[in-house]
Amino acid sequence: MTSPKHGHRRGNDAPSQRILGQEASKRQERPAVGSARAQGQGRTAQVLLPLALSHAYAYGVPAGMALRPGDFVRVPLAARQCIGVVWDAAAGKDEEGRIDKARLRLVCERLAVPPLPPMLRRFIDWMAAYTLHPPGMVLRLALSVPEALQPIPPSIGYAAAKPEPAPATRMTQARRRVLTALAQQSPLGRECLLARADVSASVLRGMLRAGVLRRLELPADAGEAAADADADFRLTRAAAALSPEQESAAAVLRAALTDKEQPRPQGFLLDGVTGSGKTEVYFEALAAALQEGRQALVLLPEIALTGQFLHRFRARFGVAPVVWHSSLSSARRRDVWRQVARGTARMLVGARSALFLPFVNLGLIIVDEEHEQAFKQEDGVLYHARDMAVARAWLGGFPVLLSSATPSLETLFNVEGGRFRRLCLPRRFGGARQPRIECVDLRREAPPSGRWLSQSLETAMRETLTRGDQTLLFLNRRGYAPVSLCRLCGERIVCPHCDSWLVEHRAHACLLCHHCGHRRSLLRDCPACGKGESLVACGPGVERIAEEVKTLFPDARCEILSSDRVFGARGYEGAIRRIEARQLDIVIGTQVVAKGHHFPHLTLVGVVDGDLGLANGDLRAAERSYQLLHQVIGRCGREERSGRALLQTWMPSHPVMKALAQGDRDSFMRQERRARERAGLPPFGRLAAIILSGADEERVRQTADMLASAAPRGEGFLVLGPAPAPLYRLRGKYRYRFLLRARRGIGVQRLLSAWMRRVKPPSGVRLVVDVDPYRFG
Repeated sequence: MTSPKHGHRRGNDAPSQRILGQEASKRQERPAVGSARAQGQGRTAQVLLPLALSHAYAYGVPAGMALRPGDFVRVPLAARQCIGVVWDAAAGKDEEGRIDKARLRLVCERLAVPPLPPMLRRFIDWMAAYTLHPPGMVLRLALSVPEALQPIPPSIGYAAAKPEPAPATRMTQARRRVLTALAQQSPLGRECLLARADVSASVLRGMLRAGVLRRLELPADAGEAAADADADFRLTRAAAALSPEQESAAAVLRAALTDKEQPRPQGFLLDGVTGSGKTEVYFEALAAALQEGRQALVLLPEIALTGQFLHRFRARFGVAPVVWHSSLSSARRRDVWRQVARGTARMLVGARSALFLPFVNLGLIIVDEEHEQAFKQEDGVLYHARDMAVARAWLGGFPVLLSSATPSLETLFNVEGGRFRRLCLPRRFGGARQPRIECVDLRREAPPSGRWLSQSLETAMRETLTRGDQTLLFLNRRGYAPVSLCRLCGERIVCPHCDSWLVEHRAHACLLCHHCGHRRSLLRDCPACGKGESLVACGPGVERIAEEVKTLFPDARCEILSSDRVFGARGYEGAIRRIEARQLDIVIGTQVVAKGHHFPHLTLVGVVDGDLGLANGDLRAAERSYQLLHQVIGRCGREERSGRALLQTWMPSHPVMKALAQGDRDSFMRQERRARERAGLPPFGRLAAIILSGADEERVRQTADMLASAAPRGEGFLVLGPAPAPLYRLRGKYRYRFLLRARRGIGVQRLLSAWMRRVKPPSGVRLVVDVDPYRFG
């Protein structure tokens, strides 16, 4: 694939076969010959670039430049320059004779930033081999903030304008927090001040206009130096006393983190019912990690969880942790990346991408709500953040803690196998009781035509409103209605780019595809038969439930919580605060309300359609339905008020419904375990998917046939397919799937690597491998 003219590659070729087709042009780039060559130089460096590349490239090292593994460098690639990471200081001895050093191009520059830590480099290599994605693509996840590698620009800082504000100045709580932060240290950079005072930028602007603050320019590194000041964490317990079960679990975690012997990896499952105080327990583990001088990472599945979590964290530790998620400004992401790389960000809370930050002294990873499917990355490099967190902790030799009220079957399997230690919290904290759960059999109590709430649920809501308590109605379906149907000819309005129906969003006056984002205005006439006023909305979404609620309870204060109605961390935080402050009587929400929230005055949960997730058809459909419904029901009755949940279902005898009504999670999981074990499905077997996609339907089909003819055959595994994907056309691309099913102990990566080497997809056809798939659409 390469020659001395273009440079020298290292490493196994196999991962380069994983991303093909449209990525091929990127993968085939080579360092072109130029005037700056390593003539007379004896030293080379292997540089991995954040592109779809399976190997590092050899470059000459200029005289006087000292390079170490992990250093960030700027190197020439074809007619441009790229930033990469030194993966080895020099080529191996067995490769020296094959490199024409005189023709290698020279490294242009070593960047003045901390090197990529050795543990992260090991993790990138391991993850690339496991997921069968090129190491360059995995490296790209760690270099997601290119601004962090650039020279530090001058920063803007703030200081108090006067010792005391004028008497007429309006002083809110937010403004007082700003002045308190500046009294402790002044001046402070903008992002640092926003984080320490926990205010928005509009507060600073208002204080500037009022003359309370003054703005000044700081030296280039002053803003970061201020942000790097050690946070004054309060490590002694500041919250309510722990229960005996909590203290027992916390003691085990403290012992694992303060063991003075050789650090070793340990896995823990914190298995506690909803409301049992799992967060307070792992706060004790975080305190122990801080006392040991280590960095700690808490992974949350959704950005919606960060607001309430940060409030509880600040109450326990006195300061807020560093936060990492996609809604941060580019400047803030740059600052956080640098703080992590220097080791001054000691406690970080983030979404799954935080796993790839350059921690230099990481000593603990906590995965909250470990069962959540949101931890599965479905685009680009396909991985499950929970599994990769466990791998990173094992490679780094430190503990990892998974926390959930409804652990995944994979995690329970690891507990049974002795790989994780289980810590149990069987009761709610403070004497709160588990909610009473009742199934509403819709076969006997169907709502009137055009309505979706049964008489039992409506009556319970009236009683709850009379008591002054809050109700949560749960339906995991955004928009107004999932289908628009012509009542005359039967035409359904579909997406022109996907095999899916357009969902009506009446609040935004549009029809929307939830797969590709295609949007069109609401229709009056049927596009097939041309009849006017013939389209009807079929089925309910949360908007339609809200419409029914307003009809039944016109004086109730209602709000919809779904990802298309509330945006960003601050938007979710505002909605959660309105619920906590009892500014809402009825909340109608999708799955964003089911995860980790604590609503003290919520005593009734109504599940509008309990059967919705069971129609999925994949191997985890029942498990995911149980987890989601159990979690949403667990939002009610978390304090002294007892809770009640009404679960509307057409299948009250389904194992999921029976387990929920009887409060018997373990029996349900045993039943799921037996079914998976009989079928040889995860965690008792291995799965890997291969997805072909392209705009030319015939070319994709022919490639699928070629791949089928080259499929491996042998004992202990089976290749299924090719078959059109359940969602055959997605974003204008036609899709075929293969599924490799294997016994435990068989190396699916080895099988897939050998298989992929036999077939080269043509231009315009993309091949993606998904090891341990979670979706089958």
